Amino acid sequence: MSKIIPVPLYPTYIELCELELTDYQQLNDFLMANASWCLTHWQWGKSFLAYTGRNKSAHTYDRFRNEIEKFLLWSFLIKKTPIDTLRKSDILEYADFCWKPPVTWIGTSSLERFKLKNGYFNSNELWRPFKVQAAKSQLSKVVDKKKYRPSQQTLTSTFTAIIVFYNYLMGEELCYGNPAQIAKKDCKHFINDTQVKEIKRLTASQWQYLLDTAVDMANEDPIYERNLFVIAALKTLFLRISELSERENWSPIMGHFWQDEDENWWLKVFGKGRKLRDTTVPSDFMPFLHRYRLSRDLSGLPTSGENNVLVEKIRGQGGMTSRHLRRLVQNIFDQAFIRMKQLEGESKAMKLKEATTHWLRHTGASMEIERGRALKDLSEDLGHASMATTDTVYVQSENKKRAESGKARKVD
Repeated sequence: MSKIIPVPLYPTYIELCELELTDYQQLNDFLMANASWCLTHWQWGKSFLAYTGRNKSAHTYDRFRNEIEKFLLWSFLIKKTPIDTLRKSDILEYADFCWKPPVTWIGTSSLERFKLKNGYFNSNELWRPFKVQAAKSQLSKVVDKKKYRPSQQTLTSTFTAIIVFYNYLMGEELCYGNPAQIAKKDCKHFINDTQVKEIKRLTASQWQYLLDTAVDMANEDPIYERNLFVIAALKTLFLRISELSERENWSPIMGHFWQDEDENWWLKVFGKGRKLRDTTVPSDFMPFLHRYRLSRDLSGLPTSGENNVLVEKIRGQGGMTSRHLRRLVQNIFDQAFIRMKQLEGESKAMKLKEATTHWLRHTGASMEIERGRALKDLSEDLGHASMATTDTVYVQSENKKRAESGKARKVD
């Protein structure tokens, strides 16, 4: 089993919409070389992912593609059994496989699945369905693939995708049961977790170093005004990086900042689940917006209907992608880490080395909770469907009290 090398099954959503197997010769050869039902099940997966791509976000498509791809590859190459004949015990066997996959199925980075060459899409031989990656602070170390274990969140995502896939197939009258739904409650790898959740956020001191570093860099060179604006927006307006980025169906523009009749500022955000929301813009953020606009030779404040992109490309026209935005933020993280390490030591600065862009959203929301802001108002600004989500993720005050009281315990 360990010598079996998996191949990618599905491209990006845009490419999937135009997919012809004659353009993917290696994928076509793979499907033809296996049992006849493999092509049929691959087509089921293609239909499901096309449906997902039409009705969900690009992130949801990618997440479901990853899981359906793994599941079908396992059924093709390992189980060698059609998925419409699988039972509860088979799904639990698949969960065991995901818990400890062969090292030949594990990669150490995200790679594109197909490469366009001479008009054809060739399968990337280095692509793998599972990924183990070192923490940002340990990128220089060699990753031991044998130590791969999926997180509880990853395991949940695996079952969720397969359950939804079977539900889709049942709706199309291709399958007549959902073994994944039955198997989930008996999966031995799930843990009833009552631990104190560690929120991925910066401390007030680390945030101040990050902000001060961004301000100093922007003061020295106006090219960094963009970096400063992005960092301030992610933290203060609780934005996801995708909500600032140029996407196929949404382009953030300056006109999405708007003012109501009471002169309160708002930002219209196209968020997770393709939902529009208006998030409040505090007065303290306005100077950052003002200086960023001036650096672009715009007026101090946005005007109604203004079509200038929110975060413009460094070169060329249009808005920046999520990948480009992450690079802007990472540049400031790196410089702030160096500064804080020199002044306060590596241990206090370490989170700046480990942090990702999403930590800024968590940092801003957590700080608002600590300041006593109403949970309902914060939940709406964050775009959470339920206040329970906000409460679960961000409210840490009770745990802090518990930790303080625990310090008073005695040994003797």
